[in-house]
Order: sequence, then C-alpha cells, then structure tokens
Amino acid sequence: MKANLKVLYKYLVCLFLIVYLRYKINGFQNKFRRMAIHKKEEFSQHEQDLAIFAKAFSHPARIAILKVLADHNECICGEIVDVLPLAQSTISQHLKELKIAGLIKGTIDGPRSCYCINWKAFEKFTTEFNSLFNSLKIKNDKACCD
Repeated sequence: MKANLKVLYKYLVCLFLIVYLRYKINGFQNKFRRMAIHKKEEFSQHEQDLAIFAKAFSHPARIAILKVLADHNECICGEIVDVLPLAQSTISQHLKELKIAGLIKGTIDGPRSCYCINWKAFEKFTTEFNSLFNSLKIKNDKACCD
C-alpha cells in the first residue's frame, strides 16, 4: 500500500510539474507575442515613409554613397567600392537600404548592378521634411521653453 502511495505521489508531482511548466511556457509565449507586434502600424503611412527616409540617412556610409552618386551624376556600377574604404558586401548592404527607401534606383546588368540617385524621391521627401520642420517650428514658437 505504501509503495502505491509513493507511486501515486510521484505521479501527482510530475503531473503538477507538467501543468505548471505549460502554464509558464504559455504565459511567456503570450507575453512574447504581445511584445513582438510591430508598433509601426499605429502611425500614419506618411510618418512611416518619413521614418524610412530618415533611417536611410542614419549611417555615414550611406551619405558617402549618395555623395559619390551625386558627383558622377549618372548611373555607376563598381566605382563605389573603389572610392569608399568599405568592403563590397558592406556597400551592397547600404545600397540595399538606400534602394528600399527609394533614394536610389538600381539596375542589374549581368553580374553588375548600376545605381543612380532618384531625384524625384529627394524632391518629395525634401518638401515633406521642410513641411514637418516648419510645423514643428511653429509649435515651438508657442512653447514656453527657450
């Protein structure tokens, strides 16, 4: 009889442990799911577009790439790697980010990719950023802080 109680006790402890661990794991997963939801969707598309544009300028290598493209004023292919002190793979990653933001256009010609600045996108975002900065400045003029 005592042997049966010991077995039953061990069984109940294991069952309790399994239930407890499932509860903890599910609680963690639910918490993780809530945290993993992107908050970007809470903002307007206009605000998201401006943020993508600003992010494209957030690295000095991308600014240098844009300067090289502007200096050439035409589509260039491999010259960026020759001019900047970065590896080809690093430059490719930065070009990808600039292309996602719409700041450059790229064409693939066999093993080579050629890029140039998308001046229409620059004009659009310059106008939108100026509008944003002007509206912020107007609000700041009314603020109490100097």
